[in-house]
Amino acid sequence: MKVVYFHRRNPYKYVSIEAYFENVRQHLPPGIKPIVAESKYYSNGFFKRLYNVFEAAFRQGEVNHITGDVHFLALMMQKRKTILTIHDIGFLDHPSPLVRKVLEIFWVKWPVKRSGIVTAVSETTRQAIIENTKCDPAKVVVVPTCIGNHFTRVKKQFNKEKPVILQIGTVANKNCIRMARALEGINCKLSIVGQPGVEYLDVLKECNIDFSVSSHLSDNEMFEKYVECDLLLFASTLEGFGMPIIEANTVGRVVVTSNISSMPEVANDAACLVDPYDVASIREGVLKVINDDSFRESLVEKGYKNALRYNVKVVAEQYVSLYKKVIQQ
Repeated sequence: MKVVYFHRRNPYKYVSIEAYFENVRQHLPPGIKPIVAESKYYSNGFFKRLYNVFEAAFRQGEVNHITGDVHFLALMMQKRKTILTIHDIGFLDHPSPLVRKVLEIFWVKWPVKRSGIVTAVSETTRQAIIENTKCDPAKVVVVPTCIGNHFTRVKKQFNKEKPVILQIGTVANKNCIRMARALEGINCKLSIVGQPGVEYLDVLKECNIDFSVSSHLSDNEMFEKYVECDLLLFASTLEGFGMPIIEANTVGRVVVTSNISSMPEVANDAACLVDPYDVASIREGVLKVINDDSFRESLVEKGYKNALRYNVKVVAEQYVSLYKKVIQQ
């Protein structure tokens, strides 16, 4: 069985979607021949995207798996052979009505219509897809994201005096401003992965927070950020899945995350849940895991168990069953 994995072209070293599916491919059974088809151009501009659509149409296999972000590649593919994975549709909250409409049509409605099977990384994302497209609910199935092989358990003595707090991502839904204000007065070191904007930097300085910034990290560099930290603060306002939760669980770091969107589903009982819109709630959650040793240690132990749900072998088997379904149809 020839399965073609259609990937976006991405300029960054740490590319979660691509790393995720590379991990899946390494755990496929011998009867499946995986082929990677990376788009020639970055998803930027009408004509480059149009070229990528035509290019994808000529690279089809027995099963076509569009792995995420470049959903519009489905427009000229054979529907019955195509599986589309959607990680998130938070982009439909774009402030521009025109851009929002374009994204709705070319990234969600038409690609879902032109795909035989759609996979969502969480039930939250699945419900959002169904609600926005009005498609048959049976067409959309949940296949979660799996944890990478390079993430392993690394024990570390929690630094109660000055914990290193890891914060990943700096776009709007990552809720950086509220999280920064929640840390005001807490003796900590904030390790930011991303490229903070001027407003965020101003708030960090205003709140007198000790921080460091890194971006464009490799998989191994990202793993080291988890190893170095004491706590993951991931109080986003919206997530299609929330992979940092599972990565922190696997390494053995305590997690403070949001009580909305997909995050409670992904974290299960292995995180301290807070209201991302309430600075006081975020602050209370951070202080609780710093000060309450038994609570913190119980979350770490529950995290190890929670991460088992996202084992790559389990996830790969779910995809294989879908590939077989496509062939049988």
